[in-house]
Amino acid sequence: MIQALTNVVLRYFAAVDSRDWSVAEALMTDPFHLDYSSIGAGPGADLKPSDILARWRGLLPGFDATHHQLGPLDIEAVGDRADVRTYITASHFIDGAEGGPLWRVQGSYEIGLVRDASGWKLTALTLLFKFQSGNTDLPALAQSRTAA
Repeated sequence: MIQALTNVVLRYFAAVDSRDWSVAEALMTDPFHLDYSSIGAGPGADLKPSDILARWRGLLPGFDATHHQLGPLDIEAVGDRADVRTYITASHFIDGAEGGPLWRVQGSYEIGLVRDASGWKLTALTLLFKFQSGNTDLPALAQSRTAA
């Protein structure tokens, strides 16, 4: 069970970084609780995965690359529910960007999962922000690049 949970979490973030939206969506429950309030993104909310991914489609492709480095995974599973806590370094890169090509966010994620007939799925993702470094103007640049 622990390996299956590990695989689902890693597969989800790999799908986001590779912009494989169909895989990411297939690994999410509907509704999905998303909470990035610790970095100033407004209060957490229960949302449709398609709405979350539509927002990310308007931002993430504007970076030349992103990389979510996780680990270690602290997994607590009981029956068909699991909670995962992991450290995260999320790196965002735009080659040649004025002010520097890299923006990093560091903190941890609390991830909720449930198991249904098709296997384990993420049901909640909460960022516990610690700090950021690098070019904090990159998200706005990425969004403008995606819109263009």
